[in-house]
Amino acid sequence: MTETTKKTGVSRRTLLKGTAGLAGLAAGSGAITGFPYVMSAEPKVLRYLGTAVNEGDDISKQCLKDTGIKIEYITATTDDVTKRVMTQPNSFDVLDTEYFSLKKLVPSGNILALDAKKIKEFDNITPVFTKGETPGGKKIGGQGTAPWKVLYLEGKDSKTFSKTATEFVTLIPTVYNADTLGIRPDLIKRPISSWSELLNPEFKGKASILNIPSIGIMDAAMVVEATGKYKYADKGNMTKEEIDLTMKVMTEAKKAGQFRAFWKDFNESVNLMASGETVIQSMWSPAVTKVRSMGIPCTFQPLKEGYRSWASGFCVSKGVSGDKLDWAYEFVNWFLSGYAGAYLNRQGYYSAVLSTAKANMEPYEWAYWMEGKPAEKDIKAPDGSLLEKAGAVRDGGSYEDRMGGVACWNAVMDENDYMVRKWNEFIAA
Repeated sequence: MTETTKKTGVSRRTLLKGTAGLAGLAAGSGAITGFPYVMSAEPKVLRYLGTAVNEGDDISKQCLKDTGIKIEYITATTDDVTKRVMTQPNSFDVLDTEYFSLKKLVPSGNILALDAKKIKEFDNITPVFTKGETPGGKKIGGQGTAPWKVLYLEGKDSKTFSKTATEFVTLIPTVYNADTLGIRPDLIKRPISSWSELLNPEFKGKASILNIPSIGIMDAAMVVEATGKYKYADKGNMTKEEIDLTMKVMTEAKKAGQFRAFWKDFNESVNLMASGETVIQSMWSPAVTKVRSMGIPCTFQPLKEGYRSWASGFCVSKGVSGDKLDWAYEFVNWFLSGYAGAYLNRQGYYSAVLSTAKANMEPYEWAYWMEGKPAEKDIKAPDGSLLEKAGAVRDGGSYEDRMGGVACWNAVMDENDYMVRKWNEFIAA
């Protein structure tokens, strides 16, 4: 998932970077324990490379307060994060990346697997990551680079993924979500229940799909399959013939004038939907939140074919050792201890350790965001504005319903280079 750097002020995760009023509910509550900070002679600084998914000023401030570790964010797009890992492994300490990137990163030998035994909450990480199922036992669709397929390595210095659990973990899970289409219900004025609606001529010139090949191709495949034109063996690992078929369908729609735009960043998607230039499009949960916080109707629409999902986690550069490696473990353990998880849950994401996040949220917040229950109190947006009035129910319902409805995951295909070339031809057509 691509984000634009902080320097431009535009990011898929823009909502995470401001001062989130809701996040302050956990601060000072005394819920975070076990991280007494004692002033040390040497400053504890970690260079944090990532795409802003898990970033936030409130998170870094709370981390410094609790642990004495200063986080220096290095924010880049997904592609640029990968390039930096491959070419400049000594330019960062902690890496925050998506699981689908691992098929590129692990063979490079430039990231260091972490020891699960040193992660205090590892046994409490949701089975979404470890077993491919929800805590309630619902099996999750595994097409694409599902995190449980690439969670473990065969050994400490191995470049081979293990099909069974080992001590050495590629990425310590942090956050994930289930994505779908966003719609303007006030302008559409009828039920939307299928991915196929993205190509419905009714919305000619009012539809949009994101222009990030590794994600856009998955949305396109969900659309093609929903129309009944083709059934993929694995949407996350298409053959060249399947890529050609998918791009042919999308190119025909483009030439017919179906698409208003092809957006690449958070703000573009928000502006298109808020202005009414589009009424249905690929969208991310926090972008829908942003539009609604502006007082404009917008729905993160559950669809009968299911969701496309993604997941992120932490590892470290191969150059990290000694005290800095100890600090990295301390930081990861702090991140899973609850404050950060609650902060991210309030943005519409899901924490890898549900129990600690729950302990740092108000009961009515947890009920709304995680259990699909009507809000007992008003729900506030990250900037403190009213998001939902008491009585509202979250789009897509409960955690179990959303994650249990995942059909596929973002992926790096075997034919990735071919796919990217064909995608770019589609955009340029």
